[in-house]
Amino acid sequence: MLDFWFRASQPILYGGIVAAVLWGVFSATVALLFLLLVLLATMVYRARQLYKLGVWLNDPRIETIPEADGLWDEVFAALYKMVKQHKQTKQELAEELQHIEQATAALPEGVVILNDANRIEWCNPLAGQHFSVDIERDYMQDITYLMRQPEFVEYLAESNFSEPLMMTPARHDDMVLSIKLIPYGGDKRLMISRDITQLERIEAMRRDFVANVSHELRTPLTVVNGYVENLQDMPDLAREDRQRALQLMAEQTRRMENLVADLLTLSRLESDQNPLREEAVDMAALLDESCREGMLLSNGRHALRLEVARAFNLAGNREELHSAFGNLVSNAIRYTPEGGEILLRWGERSGQPVFSVQDSGIGIAPQHIPRLTERFYRVDRSRSRETGGTGLGLAIVKHIAMRHQAKLEVLSEEGKGSTFALVFPAGRAAR
Repeated sequence: MLDFWFRASQPILYGGIVAAVLWGVFSATVALLFLLLVLLATMVYRARQLYKLGVWLNDPRIETIPEADGLWDEVFAALYKMVKQHKQTKQELAEELQHIEQATAALPEGVVILNDANRIEWCNPLAGQHFSVDIERDYMQDITYLMRQPEFVEYLAESNFSEPLMMTPARHDDMVLSIKLIPYGGDKRLMISRDITQLERIEAMRRDFVANVSHELRTPLTVVNGYVENLQDMPDLAREDRQRALQLMAEQTRRMENLVADLLTLSRLESDQNPLREEAVDMAALLDESCREGMLLSNGRHALRLEVARAFNLAGNREELHSAFGNLVSNAIRYTPEGGEILLRWGERSGQPVFSVQDSGIGIAPQHIPRLTERFYRVDRSRSRETGGTGLGLAIVKHIAMRHQAKLEVLSEEGKGSTFALVFPAGRAAR
């Protein structure tokens, strides 16, 4: 502190010493005039430095900080150091904020910050998509102005956020969101939104699957149970009637066995614990076997023909390929009227192995084709049951194709037949 005052008063002290000398040499008037000039020069210098400081404070940039000497140089140097540190801190905070924004943008959930009045203070991009929010446009907007669904307004008003709210956003009819509010910081709330559309679809598929399985099993069980009750209640039933009842019971039992077998096949194909076991499949033998099985199933009612455009083997699982080929052939037989033609073809297209089954059957309307591989989806339910189909054949074919990196192509026209083709990747051809 003493050093500061000493350095600050140096010009006046030195001026006083010189003035005392001038007083002794000349006169008091000369000494006083000299001392007055020293004081005036000191005041002008310091006023100039203060002016420069004031101008700089109006636009405090590190590049334009004033230069000086003495005490003012130390002041400006301290300011320079402080501004530089502040700039570095600001840059570090900006980088941290950018990292936080990037992290929140990468979150699989939407995040909205609400204040105590439920006004929007911030949101990440995904929340903007979920709720059609633009943070620049909707900053400090009441969230209920943007989300007017009664269930959301009621959820917000009840302030019971132990369970999430499931709802469909007003502008996204094909989306289902799970919304949860989390109080934090005393009077603020985090609104977390998650797109659960796919989960809801899977749950709906699961419910439909259970309902379809129950429905498919109920019919044969009802038939079998009815005949069993008749046989119990009518012990003197004629031999022919008894044989007829037993035959129908056996048919329904086989139907249930086929359904259970297909369900087990689908379960095995979908299991992660069942990796594809590949081998070099003898396609000539497999194609011949599929054709012969088709002829047995047709029992002479159709003209089956096998055409091999080019003989080569395939890398894959023989059992699964046999199942896929068999399902395509049996489908063609079931949906082709008696006297129709069915062509099994093996060849290649642009270097890719292709197995196709072409029939002259009833064909399929265009609106049904995208859904053919859904479980239990039938174009004509009554006809499918009459022909003994389980409704799972094409679902099995689709899963086998996926396991072999192949794709199932369907070309069909009502009244003109259908062509089902399995197109395999070129790398699976064993020439």
